[in-house]
Amino acid sequence: MTSERQQVPGGPQAAYREVTDSRGRVYRIGETDRDILGHSRKLMVYLPWIAMMAISVSEYAYGSAEDTLGHAHGWTQTDTFWILSIWVFSQAGIAFPAGWLRERGILTARGAMFIGAVLNLISFASLSHMDNVWLAILGFGVVGGIGSGLVYATCINMVGKWFPERRGAKTGFVNGGFAYGALPFIFIFNYAFDTSNYNEVLDLIGVYVLVIVAICAWFFKDPPKNWWPGHVDPLTYASAPKNTRSLRKNPPAVRQYTPKEAMKTGRLPLMWFSLVMCGGVSIFGISFQVAFAKDVGFGPLVAASSMGVMSVVNGVGRAITGWLSDILGRKQTLVYIIVILGLAQFGVIWAGKTHNEWLFLAFAFLSGFGGGAFFPMFAALTPDYFGENYNATNYGIVYSGKLVSGLFGGGMGAMVVESWGYYGAYALAGVISMASALVALTLSQPGRPTTRGITANPQPISREAV
Repeated sequence: MTSERQQVPGGPQAAYREVTDSRGRVYRIGETDRDILGHSRKLMVYLPWIAMMAISVSEYAYGSAEDTLGHAHGWTQTDTFWILSIWVFSQAGIAFPAGWLRERGILTARGAMFIGAVLNLISFASLSHMDNVWLAILGFGVVGGIGSGLVYATCINMVGKWFPERRGAKTGFVNGGFAYGALPFIFIFNYAFDTSNYNEVLDLIGVYVLVIVAICAWFFKDPPKNWWPGHVDPLTYASAPKNTRSLRKNPPAVRQYTPKEAMKTGRLPLMWFSLVMCGGVSIFGISFQVAFAKDVGFGPLVAASSMGVMSVVNGVGRAITGWLSDILGRKQTLVYIIVILGLAQFGVIWAGKTHNEWLFLAFAFLSGFGGGAFFPMFAALTPDYFGENYNATNYGIVYSGKLVSGLFGGGMGAMVVESWGYYGAYALAGVISMASALVALTLSQPGRPTTRGITANPQPISREAV
């Protein structure tokens, strides 16, 4: 079924039509990305990627700065861990309300990015100038977490909406910037950051994040609801050439699910629970890897390099697995990633007990890979299962699992380390990761038949049949 309509907003008018498939899902086709944006949609990959690299310093480089911050402000190790935990809590917690506001037109993508840029500046100024740990928690943990969360959620949803037919590789690429973008700052914090210059360094980083995110924000714009790229027929992609391979492995959602409907399917809560567990393991690694390396007796170069390796592999792994999920399938790739993450935790224990620096770096590599690559999988699975129209809110619900992860991965992780030691804490992290993989195995796309737990490939549907 098709219907002809006209683009309503000002500027050049572009004709489009809405195609409805046999399950009632509507696809809006006819408008090109250039009709809507004035330029190629590729910019909606590169700009979110750049913005994600800018905000990555807040999470992935923090562990390298906490010793200096503790000495400069008189904070304990537990204080610095809780600052990061509250940051993670706030960063993840803002995703759902921000999505709700965006989908109701109260907050635009550009507006969310601008607000996030300003809040990031305030967060680094707080970390720089607030000696009181509670003010630092408020300024960096709460305000900074909200600012980074607004940028993160907006960037991930943006690329998913503009590339519905290839969202695995594109989402993975953008998501990767959130990890390896911190690499220069990890080495700055380990080699050129001390109590004599920490104010200047943190203030400059705040300005850097503000400028980069604000410039990217200026060009942000969402596609119309139900928009679909015209070069891919949404009704016959299953029999189309190789360039639609991702759609055959990861077929579009059977319809657009509201958050309430997505919750009722049972898949959204399962995704949330799985992310809580593997997210906690990831945050635990980010928070404690440098401290563990120093505790075992590895030198500062190994400690810094291990975090640098984790940051780079964490980011590059997101891009690689995003591309791989377009070939193998999203769920299958997700399970492999979480299992690797779990095995890496036991490997870190092995490396520590044998005092083998190269082995430690190797498992830091695997931990970094697994600890980041699952995020774009959940980000891509959400619109795959529930559609794009409510993705800002639906993914906000899934990603909110990270706020729980932040509590037990960082703050509670510190308590476990104090009680059980590093080896006991890493063993617990490995067990939790394996449990998360078991939960992920139960996932399937709602409304579509499955074969042996794997979503069946859709059959071609002719236009005459709809």
